[in-house]
Amino acid sequence: MSKNVMTTSSATSAGAGLPFRLHHNAFVVRDQERTRAFYEDVLGMPLIATWIEISGTLTGEVYCHSFYGLADGSALAFFTFSNPEIQKDIYGGGVAKNLYHHIALATDRQTQSAIRERCRAAGLKTRDIDHGYCQSLYLTDPDGLIVEFTVDPPNIDEINAYQARVARASLNAWQSGDRRPNNDWRAHANAANGA
Repeated sequence: MSKNVMTTSSATSAGAGLPFRLHHNAFVVRDQERTRAFYEDVLGMPLIATWIEISGTLTGEVYCHSFYGLADGSALAFFTFSNPEIQKDIYGGGVAKNLYHHIALATDRQTQSAIRERCRAAGLKTRDIDHGYCQSLYLTDPDGLIVEFTVDPPNIDEINAYQARVARASLNAWQSGDRRPNNDWRAHANAANGA
């Protein structure tokens, strides 16, 4: 399994006392069955747990917390609250914010293609972007969560090694006002440089 440049680096993750994987990412949804149909039936992610609980932070509020599994044991999780006023306040309408508010999941090309085809069959709009360090398929769930499925390129180890060397210097440059792009793997960068 290849390493995603955004989440791991062999130089920084081995023995560094870091969290070892995502446990779950949570999002509030309007309708749990609509969410199940999308994640399980269309995307192929199995429903692995549904907890009905009493909130410790929202005094006495009962909520449903469902989990959809990923291959590494992590999950995407979704909340719905029993009190309509609390649900309305926390849910906030479920409107997609923008492409930058999303969760990205690593996959292989075959799985990404299968997800794309199931989305087309279900009449769902998708968007493809080649970032250079990964090729991404974006789609939006029924409650506005943008989900990205990424495929690493064959040279991901080279890209990860490069980023491990320059990440701090690049961040420092950004913070000091330097806005020059540093993604030489992205197609538009190469086109802009005459490549």
